[in-house]
Amino acid sequence: MESIFHEKQPSGNMDDSGFFSIQVISNALKVWGLELILFNSPEYQRLRIDPINERSFICNYKEHWFTVRKLGKQWFNLNSLLTGPELISDTYLALFLAQLQQEGYSIFVVKGDLPDCEADQLLQMIRVQQMHRPKLIGEELAQLKEQRVQKTDLEHVLEVNDGTGMLDEDEEELQRALALSRQEIDMEDEEADLRRAIQLSMQGTSRNRCQDIPQTSGSHPTSEELRKRREAYFEKQQQQQQQQPPGQLTHLCEKSSTSCEAPDRDLGDSMSEEDMLQAAVTMSLETVRSKTEGKK
Repeated sequence: MESIFHEKQPSGNMDDSGFFSIQVISNALKVWGLELILFNSPEYQRLRIDPINERSFICNYKEHWFTVRKLGKQWFNLNSLLTGPELISDTYLALFLAQLQQEGYSIFVVKGDLPDCEADQLLQMIRVQQMHRPKLIGEELAQLKEQRVQKTDLEHVLEVNDGTGMLDEDEEELQRALALSRQEIDMEDEEADLRRAIQLSMQGTSRNRCQDIPQTSGSHPTSEELRKRREAYFEKQQQQQQQQPPGQLTHLCEKSSTSCEAPDRDLGDSMSEEDMLQAAVTMSLETVRSKTEGKK
């Protein structure tokens, strides 16, 4: 009766978490004709076997076990704490095992012919390439949690701002448009100022010309006034020629062609273009009238 009520003692070979001792694993592998040898034991080290010539390793640290196995012609770290198998190159395998030993892992070499598996048969024909190394499950979970937190913070910021981010972009575009508009207005103002300056300059010149032109008694000189002005000009020219010495007659003759035009220029300077046109029309009418009266 005492044995019935006696509490069951915990076993050192297994526990409720699924952990098994090395003795249990070794006995299980013997069923398949496999044997475990401690990797860093003096007996195995004396064999001087290159790790790449083995087929599988079992690694243990405290209550965690995982396998490093050769599938096809490549080595893989089959640690269940990773998000997936990790490819290990032949040159890195020895360094990887040495690193595990430094971290406190116990490493066992699996001796014997491993049972066939589909992965081993497939990788005998092809080689795989791994672009990204798998992460620890804890690291991936932490990264996913951080991403969720950042996403939540972003959504909260957008809700608080209530679209002010988009308004800020619109405001920046509006400011740029206003700046360009101000530049165009400034250019237009400069052009307008330049045009006004030119216009004022032209008006000032025209006013100066009008002030320089002497005013006549009437709006349009008559043909008689024009005739008297020409006769007075020619009389003045003849008096100047008579007063000049004989040696300067040649010089005066050379200027005769331009001197003949002097009355017209003087008259032109004293009258506007409209006055001169009106005077010419009046002279033409007087000439035609005089010829008509002569024929009668």
